[in-house]
Amino acid sequence: MAQPVKKIRYALVGTGNRGTTMWGRDLLAGWGDVVELVGICDLNPMRAERARTMMGSNAPLYVDLDLLLAETRPALVIVCTRDSNHDEIIVKAMEAGADVISEKPMTTTAEKIARIRDAEKRTGRRLDVSFNYRYSPTAARIKELLLAGEIGDVTSVDFHWYLDNQHGADYFRRWHAFTENSGSLYVHKATHHFDLINWYLDSDPEEVKAFGDLVHYGRNGPFRGERCKTCPHQAECPYYLDLAADPFLDALYEEPSRLDGYVRDACVFREEIDIPDTMVASFRYQNGVKVSYSLNTYMPIEGHHIAFNGHKGRIELRQYEKQPWTTPPADEIVLMKSFPNTVERIWVPHEPGGHYGGDNRMRDMIFRPGANDRLRQRAGSRAGAMSVLCGLAALESARSGGAVRITPLPELI
Repeated sequence: MAQPVKKIRYALVGTGNRGTTMWGRDLLAGWGDVVELVGICDLNPMRAERARTMMGSNAPLYVDLDLLLAETRPALVIVCTRDSNHDEIIVKAMEAGADVISEKPMTTTAEKIARIRDAEKRTGRRLDVSFNYRYSPTAARIKELLLAGEIGDVTSVDFHWYLDNQHGADYFRRWHAFTENSGSLYVHKATHHFDLINWYLDSDPEEVKAFGDLVHYGRNGPFRGERCKTCPHQAECPYYLDLAADPFLDALYEEPSRLDGYVRDACVFREEIDIPDTMVASFRYQNGVKVSYSLNTYMPIEGHHIAFNGHKGRIELRQYEKQPWTTPPADEIVLMKSFPNTVERIWVPHEPGGHYGGDNRMRDMIFRPGANDRLRQRAGSRAGAMSVLCGLAALESARSGGAVRITPLPELI
């Protein structure tokens, strides 16, 4: 008779959207046979209580992380808080004997990277960073083509990411709009993108030259208010967000905001916003590959374009996520060979779940015993650190006007 699977006892820290859904409700629904939620921690007890109800859990609630760790003694802690305090929670969890999953980015400064890496070495605990884009079926297929040498050695990469007027604007409504909290979108959002490139190329970047400006949101707005709910410009503002029309966001943020003052519909035109909304960067990698990257946050489309140029050909993808026409049910990878001049169109169907199946594949990799990580998709602290270092260097370059060398990781530990 097969022995029952011993469930992983985990605690969730941070009950915003991602914590409540990806690592709460959805994890319990799809992986409840291998995980058990033993504690929920958030500084806002009303938000935590509402999130717990949405998850269908009866796990105890905490506002004190130390107390949670002492009373529940979880084997795993999942961190879904504001980026700037990830390091504090990760280190405490490891010192209490728990492994950790951190939402991206792993952290926001080089000093915090060093602190996390040191704790990992001292305690022997493991950190996973939730780079779910690595797990999408299309990303996996591209990785396979690169490993197979279909276009020979890669010489350069063109990589351009588009956030639409809903998704992109959301970063400027929330705490992400301030470098102090998020490290800017060069860190918070682009950490996904830089990690993908690092993973695809299996190399580290060594230098970056970047430009970035706030040209659309913030002080550039024609008018502004404190928040959408009380704004006198609701009728004329294309970025007006009616929280009451979204029962999930309204329940999680509106009434709980009375406890901590954090509103989910802050004005995207606040003058104090200090992160760029239009970003470009050029990277040189240790293996000689050159990468051209851009991120725009106010487009009529959502998705990305990536192309790998090699001695023997080119691999190209335009992934559609949202646009004013029907999203294709599959992604088309175009494999172009130079000698002879041929083209192959490879269609990769979308899978259920977030990120076209990437979220589910990642949770399977982490939680299902015996998962085969043949493409090395599972990302640890080194991958988390390198993607953050890319973003920090790009932000420094954009602000200073000069090229910035990316500090080799061993010098930080």
